[in-house]
Amino acid sequence: MNDTVIHERRDGYDILTLNQPERLNPFNEKQHEALAAAFEEIENNPECRAVILTGAGRGFCAGQDLGERDFANMKDAPDLGAGLEKNYNPLVRRMRGLDKPVVCAVNGVAAGAGANIALACDIVIAARSASFIQVFARIGLIPDAGGTWWLTQRLGEARAKALAFTTEPLTAEKAAEWGLIWKAVDDESLMDEAIALATTFANGPANAYALAKKAIQAASSNSLDAQLDLERTLQREAGLADEYREGVTAFHEKRKPNFRKR
Repeated sequence: MNDTVIHERRDGYDILTLNQPERLNPFNEKQHEALAAAFEEIENNPECRAVILTGAGRGFCAGQDLGERDFANMKDAPDLGAGLEKNYNPLVRRMRGLDKPVVCAVNGVAAGAGANIALACDIVIAARSASFIQVFARIGLIPDAGGTWWLTQRLGEARAKALAFTTEPLTAEKAAEWGLIWKAVDDESLMDEAIALATTFANGPANAYALAKKAIQAASSNSLDAQLDLERTLQREAGLADEYREGVTAFHEKRKPNFRKR
């Protein structure tokens, strides 16, 4: 793996750190390649039961590296749709489809695609000094990497349009108040909070988390009847797993369940 992403393996969870701090960790080809390789490894590693995604230095991610979009050195305009299809869309789909919780620890500015990749994670916590900025209109573009979906689904059309059109920063505390992210925390507590979550998930019922993730993500496009049917199917699957037996047994024995036992 190249050094644009630091991949740290801990007991039961992994930490992925975007690592171009001098430039606020922009997305470029090398970083996309490193993230794809990291997530592929995580997908295939049963010892990894949760993931933390964060950024090195004073910011989470400044979005797309515009140094790769220098019109003075281009013969033709780039096909941005092809770029999304190659890099951003697979990353979003990979994180959403991962059967492990992904925690994003936003340690500073999250701009453009950086904001929307953060919002693609399952649980987002942010330092109080952090902000989310849909900067796309400043260069004549629309929010991508799922941005139009996250904003509209979580905030409603009025706020989604205002954030996209005005490009005004949204503070971490306001993002939490509006329900865009899980919560804002003191800057010095950010990684402690993220690690506590990842540790909880690493020791928790991995199968139940995966099934709940699947159900919750389906809810926005399902009717109530379809969602009830999905809950029935997934709960049946959960009830057949060893986790359920261990959880009920631990309840009767008045002890903590051991969901990681071999």
